[in-house]
Amino acid sequence: MKLEAVDYQSPTAARDFVESLRQTGFGVLKNHPIPQQSVSNIYQHWATFFNQPEKENFVYKKDTQDGFFPTRVSEVAKGHKKKDIKEYYHYYPWGQCPSELKQEIHAYYASTLNLASELLNWIEAESPTSVSAHYREPLSNMIKDSEQTLLRILHYPPLAGDEEPDAIRAAAHEDINLITILPAANEPGLQVKLKDGNWLDVPSDFGYLIVNIGDMLQEASGNYFPSTTHRVVNPQGADTSKARISLPLFLHPRPDVVLSDNYTADSYLKERLRELGVA
Repeated sequence: MKLEAVDYQSPTAARDFVESLRQTGFGVLKNHPIPQQSVSNIYQHWATFFNQPEKENFVYKKDTQDGFFPTRVSEVAKGHKKKDIKEYYHYYPWGQCPSELKQEIHAYYASTLNLASELLNWIEAESPTSVSAHYREPLSNMIKDSEQTLLRILHYPPLAGDEEPDAIRAAAHEDINLITILPAANEPGLQVKLKDGNWLDVPSDFGYLIVNIGDMLQEASGNYFPSTTHRVVNPQGADTSKARISLPLFLHPRPDVVLSDNYTADSYLKERLRELGVA
């Protein structure tokens, strides 16, 4: 089995995309409206940022979670004990950001957010009536005016050979949010766990757009859409000298959005951040 890219411009795109999400928790889009050159420029400019000591001037604020997260405070995936081998930057439109990078990263944030609203409409339209009845409001409305939607610029540094045994770039985990939108990274490594327990490589063709379901959509859909376990494995051989840049946009509802009888978006997020040890 492999993940097939869905043509965004196809007349059956919505149906094919949502079916892929339903079966694997992931959907891959090609011929989508996010400019490839924009992504390439962001990768290049942020690689420079991560390789400069000035990044420490933007260390994250614990109460607001915006800014630079160095490797020393990197996440420990739920159920794991080793820190991931990565550093990253949390960009919010209202948060801190290096001035020379602000305009470019915000333009990407805004355009991808618009696409995200369309994809959430696809998901809702293709949901069975028994499932959409669970949604307390339209899915795309859940993210409208949300200040919680997060663009994370991830930097997986080259492997030095002194990493902790069994530590990998991103241990197996599920995302917290509704959906995540991710342009294919500059290096492979992303894998999704299938229902049979095997791991499947997610296509890394540059120009593809990868979308996966998070825990909040699983909760809101009464478990119809699976929040899929995924990871980023370490490179092998000569590729260990290569850094990897990744650019996931995590679509978060407004804090007041009711996901289910058990959770609001705010209570769910706070619970997971405590589990991750970053709150």
